[in-house]
Amino acid sequence: MTKLYSNEDNYRTYKALIASKYSGKSVSVVPTELGKSCPKKFFGQIPALESSNVNLFESNGIAYYLSNAQLRGGNDESLQSQVLQWVSYASADLWPAVFAWVLPATGCSSVKHTMEPAKNQVKSSLTLLNDYLLTRTYLVGERITLADICMAVTLLPLYQHVLEPSIRDQYGNVNRYFMTLTHQKQFSDVIGKVELCTTVKQAAQHAETKTKKKEKKETKKEVPAEDDAGDDLMPAMPKPKDPFEKFPKGKFDMDDFKRFYSNNPEDKSIPYFWEKLDKENYSIWYCEYKYPEELTQVFMSCNLISGMFQRLDRMRKNAFASMILFGEDHKSTISGIWVWRGHELAFPLSDDWTIDYESYEWKKLNADDEKTKLLVKEYFSWEGEFDGKKFNQGKIFK
Repeated sequence: MTKLYSNEDNYRTYKALIASKYSGKSVSVVPTELGKSCPKKFFGQIPALESSNVNLFESNGIAYYLSNAQLRGGNDESLQSQVLQWVSYASADLWPAVFAWVLPATGCSSVKHTMEPAKNQVKSSLTLLNDYLLTRTYLVGERITLADICMAVTLLPLYQHVLEPSIRDQYGNVNRYFMTLTHQKQFSDVIGKVELCTTVKQAAQHAETKTKKKEKKETKKEVPAEDDAGDDLMPAMPKPKDPFEKFPKGKFDMDDFKRFYSNNPEDKSIPYFWEKLDKENYSIWYCEYKYPEELTQVFMSCNLISGMFQRLDRMRKNAFASMILFGEDHKSTISGIWVWRGHELAFPLSDDWTIDYESYEWKKLNADDEKTKLLVKEYFSWEGEFDGKKFNQGKIFK
């Protein structure tokens, strides 16, 4: 059996575990303290991997071993080289600067004189990455590779602890990229649900929680020099509230409608929607993508919609939408109909939801207007005139 030695919540270990999720390789995690119970053959390092044919003690090497051919770049040497390039960049260039910013900013280290230079270095790297991702979904090719896994894990502590909205709003393409990755099941199975930083919190605020978790009192320690030392010292993030809680629940059962819509033809589900809709507590909105000239390949436009849906996952309980791509390659548009709880534009209710919405024009519709009923019919059924636009394909948010 393949064993992976690691301490709890080690960021470096995430890379290996996510890679194993994609490749389907079985790994048994052995809880280990740094420099103590880890076998000497691993030079006292963790994470470390022990299998029938190899022993490894470096996180990138372990992640590479647990990857499949696709994650490594397939059979194309140029792609393989690019994957290696990004893995090295994330680990050697970006990773040290990330923790040199995060640890002192959150009170996990008293070494503060290097924080500002590290912060500037990270911001410079994010700017370059943001420009690179302007026309790309992933770092290498059109599918997720080990390059994306390593980059996402490197960015994770930033998004959890220091990238406040005022900072991360400068990096829209990186935000889209990061949220697209972390919403993949293989990622979320390992790292859980990522709660984005709203304000930088000091570790001291969570001292009581951490003490109870470890069932012992600890005096404040200065972070050791080893890079691994900071991986599990991040303060716990508070559980977020549902942004829709401020609105009345009303009488419209969103889950009931979604089940009915999924199991019945549109000639039944659309009348059912109007019969059940609580107009007093729910609203209908039309959106249209602002920058159709930037839409190129159809599959990339579809990824744009899918990525938006993934990043809005927490809205699903209180929202339903039908988004449609019209046209063809290099000549397409995106628009859709949304229904959600409350009468405000929903996306500003949570910082997690603001990544995509500003790329669309939003218009609140009058539920009693015949034009609204026509739009709902066309977009919910994917059939109609659509003001002359040619239907290509649609996606449902439910």
